[in-house]
Amino acid sequence: MPLVKLAAEDDFDGWRTAARAAALIGVPPEGLHWQVGDQVADLFAGATEPPLPPAPAGAAFSVSKTFVALAETVVLHADPERFALLYAMLVRLRDQPRLIEDQTDPLRRRLEEMAKAVRRDIHKMRAFLRFREVTDADDAPRYVAWFEPEHHIVRANAGFFMRRFATMRWSILTPEIAIHWDGDTLTQGPGAARADAPEGDPIEEVWKTYYASIFNPSRLKTGAMLKEMPKKYWKNMPETALVPALIAGAQARETQMVATARTASGGDAHAALEALRAEASGCQRCPLWQPATQTVFGEGPADARLLFIGEQPGDQEDLAGRPFVGPAGQLFDRALAEAGVDRARAYVSNAVKHFKFEPRGKRRIHAKPNGGEIEACRWWIEQERAIIRPTVTVALGATAAQSLLGRAVTISRIRGQPMALADGSEGWVTVHPSFLLRLPDEDRRVEEYARFVADLRRIGERVTALADPA
Repeated sequence: MPLVKLAAEDDFDGWRTAARAAALIGVPPEGLHWQVGDQVADLFAGATEPPLPPAPAGAAFSVSKTFVALAETVVLHADPERFALLYAMLVRLRDQPRLIEDQTDPLRRRLEEMAKAVRRDIHKMRAFLRFREVTDADDAPRYVAWFEPEHHIVRANAGFFMRRFATMRWSILTPEIAIHWDGDTLTQGPGAARADAPEGDPIEEVWKTYYASIFNPSRLKTGAMLKEMPKKYWKNMPETALVPALIAGAQARETQMVATARTASGGDAHAALEALRAEASGCQRCPLWQPATQTVFGEGPADARLLFIGEQPGDQEDLAGRPFVGPAGQLFDRALAEAGVDRARAYVSNAVKHFKFEPRGKRRIHAKPNGGEIEACRWWIEQERAIIRPTVTVALGATAAQSLLGRAVTISRIRGQPMALADGSEGWVTVHPSFLLRLPDEDRRVEEYARFVADLRRIGERVTALADPA
């Protein structure tokens, strides 16, 4: 009986090549052994099993993209039977291509359940992995995290962390494999032990303070929380040390919140925003913090229904430590007033919290943030939105739109139309006021300013309509 040796647990390309060859030469599912490296995965496979013969030259067949995508995910599952199960499905699909659409087929359902488990593990890794800062031999910071995945997802998940923490140097250690990113290249090494990862760092204390401040006892659902954040992940997450005490005190805090709510509004959200602002003041998620004067955090009421996101602080904002106070901010204020939108009732912030510039003599010339800097700072604006829960969020310009939507967009295509955001609120996109300041032609500047005011007026009317649907 032929034996297929795969290079690694997540060797999808190896499986696909072998499965295609086996199907072409007519090997039945029960007539093939699968093995990863030198590990003996099949008790009935002996050491003298012959290798799989090559497929006839020029022979080929195709299957649906749906199955290919399913197989690519299922290969990451920890079940040793996954390769044989996928091959059995492949053989059946050659005669019954529509079988991939049959949700009642037992094998199809089993493979889909395996894929769900893999996707869930990928999500947990993205949500619960916590980096801790250490210092490399060259005195540069490196962020190291320990994680114990259920399935073979680490390499498949590496792209997410490369994109999200593009400018950081980091390492993710797991029992099976370690991956390292230096800002340019991803490398990998052998598995590690829990003791190889650092324990805590000073940043975690700030994070714990923030977590405790945003913990809302009135929304405590212990069962739902444990389902989303199983206890097996708690040992590697600093904030979970607080959870038992927070749960124990939830009823008392809820009583206090009710009493406070009778005399004040937005108190808890305000405290959470202040804790987040304090944490952001020491942000070093990307190199922009080094030349900038300070972090420029958002400002406005914690219960604002309308939230504006700009690009980044400019020269004057960097010096003042407040958003939208320079020439673009003054034009923004004028446009809001003409549109009938009260800025005092809106929250204004930026996609990037540090001023990026190029020195030119004594002047600091604005420089556009790149994708890595936007992504590194996106965490802050997401937390601001999570605390404020605005009814409508407006992205001013392409950088803000990329931060809000998680992808680069063309402003002219989506300007002036509401978009449903993942949290159930509504998003809008228009130009940044600095765009109006840069227009060289006076007539064009007047025309575009009128369009900008019209956008703001529609947005203001939309906020009112959503607040009062009747």
